[in-house]
Amino acid sequence: MSEVVKLERQDVIAIITVNNPPVNALSAAVRGGILECVNSAIADPEVKAIVLTCAGRTFIAGADITEFGKPPKPPGLNEVLAVMENSPKPIVAAIHGTSLGGGLEVALACHFRVATKEAKLGLPEVKLGLLPGAGGTQRLPRAVGPELAVKMIVGGDPISAAEALKNGLIEEIVEGPAIGGEAFARKVLAEKRPLRKLRDDNSKLAAAKADRSIFTNAVAAMTKRARGLEAPFAAADAVGYAIDLPFDEGLKKEREAFLKLVASDQSKAQRYAFFAEREAAKIAGVPEGTKPRNVERVAIIGAGTMGGGIAMSFANAGIPVTLIETGEEQLKRGMGVMQKNWEATAARGGIPADAPAKRMALINGVVGLDNVKDADLVIEAVFETMAVKKEVFGQLDKFAKPGAVLASNTSYLNIDEIAKETKRPQDVLGMHFFSPANVMKLCEIVRAAKTAPDALVTAVSIARKIAKVPAVVGVCDGFVGNRMLAQRGKQAEKLLFEGALPQQVDAVVTKFGMPMGPFAMGDLAGLDIGWRSRKDRGIKSEIADALCEAGRFGQKTGKGYYKYEAGSRAPLPDPDVEKLIDETLTRLGRKRRAVSDEEILERMMYPMINEGAKILEESIAARPSDIDVVWLYGYGWPIYRGGPMYWADQVGLKHIADRLAFYAKETNDPSLEPAPLLKRLVAEGKGFASLTASSSKAA
Repeated sequence: MSEVVKLERQDVIAIITVNNPPVNALSAAVRGGILECVNSAIADPEVKAIVLTCAGRTFIAGADITEFGKPPKPPGLNEVLAVMENSPKPIVAAIHGTSLGGGLEVALACHFRVATKEAKLGLPEVKLGLLPGAGGTQRLPRAVGPELAVKMIVGGDPISAAEALKNGLIEEIVEGPAIGGEAFARKVLAEKRPLRKLRDDNSKLAAAKADRSIFTNAVAAMTKRARGLEAPFAAADAVGYAIDLPFDEGLKKEREAFLKLVASDQSKAQRYAFFAEREAAKIAGVPEGTKPRNVERVAIIGAGTMGGGIAMSFANAGIPVTLIETGEEQLKRGMGVMQKNWEATAARGGIPADAPAKRMALINGVVGLDNVKDADLVIEAVFETMAVKKEVFGQLDKFAKPGAVLASNTSYLNIDEIAKETKRPQDVLGMHFFSPANVMKLCEIVRAAKTAPDALVTAVSIARKIAKVPAVVGVCDGFVGNRMLAQRGKQAEKLLFEGALPQQVDAVVTKFGMPMGPFAMGDLAGLDIGWRSRKDRGIKSEIADALCEAGRFGQKTGKGYYKYEAGSRAPLPDPDVEKLIDETLTRLGRKRRAVSDEEILERMMYPMINEGAKILEESIAARPSDIDVVWLYGYGWPIYRGGPMYWADQVGLKHIADRLAFYAKETNDPSLEPAPLLKRLVAEGKGFASLTASSSKAA
């Protein structure tokens, strides 16, 4: 009946099939097609029951988010769902793949739901700074009870078909969606089952009405990590409407909350981040149709913190790993750490009880570099020194098979220099994982001068397979993330020389939304690492060096910029540090001054944005959004601020350039002078977003 939705009849059963690849998103055409087909089936006297299913790899996987922020196109989803729910003939949703967001809301408006065993069902709108806007917060609590509804709506993670069956969200697990849906519809007719309209079924709300703590405890558990975010709390309130209000009133309040969030700065930033992540997987300058090389086995050199974490990431994805060390003792230690990590996750219920053994079985721990011979991808994760890395790559030519991709997990070093140690520079690139590598989502893929396009595509493809977010960057000191971070570190240190204290600087940065401030982060990493590095390079840092000379290396010694009570990681301000700073300033003939929080924020953030402009100018990153992806997934930039380059556009580039010029003069620091690209964009009245628009036009 339409290009994307068709209606067929199997005697008394009308089968409505949505076919809107790739994920059957609820575009205006799909909504209109479903409405037309449902009305047609209701009007057909021969039809006794209706099955709604989808072609392709999935059921409806959500709304068409390209429509957000644009004038709404009829019909609205609530209008379609009301017609379905009020159908005098039973409607069965037959689900496969993922039924997410608006897709699950469609299924909830049907009278019955069945799903294949691999199906996932969820309402993840909170991850876009939204809440379900078509009855999800009102129907789901009635289907599964408020406790699980809060977990699904406020947390945003889907549940399996087995869990959906156990909790009454679906009636049956079926073999195939269309066949299973049709068979179930015939059963409904044969058994003369009454139509179940969730809107009229309050039975699962009774317990929460009688004991409100069932709801409030669930909300507290799901919002404890939602610092700074608006949507999880609005979503929790909306589930509360289902308990407290009649259905139509709850639906009205839900819609009001949805429209408020859609227009909010937070949701706009979160939707930007969603698209930025997808854009980052597109590699600039690679011929269209370039296929990745086949990767069936991975070798990782080094079983330390990084190597072990990377090995875990591959085993989590079911990819066999050869983990290589120089000695049995180091290997045994590394294997033991992985086993312990997985067992701790299983004990918390994060993975099945048998998962640690299954995942350990995928990792073959061996001694000797010659064991890379069967690997399609080799990742070196040895000490972060050029000499050691060059030595490893110099030997890989001897042992790695032809065509294997050779990657270095380096956070700073020059990949071009490393590639020169081999006779196959076309196979060499960087894969910079972030610590802990089995948890952190970012992987900076470093393109060297001679990296072959298919090697690059392979690295991006495999990063996505192991659930990482890849961002392709160029070769420079620190690549994108650490290069920008270095500017923040430089300013943080200077602020101490001007009168700020570590706790004031860190408080401003965490209030902005970052998980940690620079000084608490230094204590966590260990101040002795930077101290050793400075000594090697003949660099002095009066305050940081004085702390280290006093044996204050951070959390590991119980004292750094802060003090730490036994067994605690909570940083506590230490009067001794303030005294040490005062003494250092007196010795250098400097006076402390009052430093405002506003100045701290500007000097923490604006120099990083300036460095981001230089990175774009040098084509180290292809797009401003790629820089944002690096910061969102590698450094904990608050997602509701969209990333540093996106945030800069919201603040205004002219203001940022003016303040940088001011601080360059005030602090006598020429590195703070606005970058040429920043000046050009200000002169043209444009933002960083204009660069993305122009690069996509060029592509």
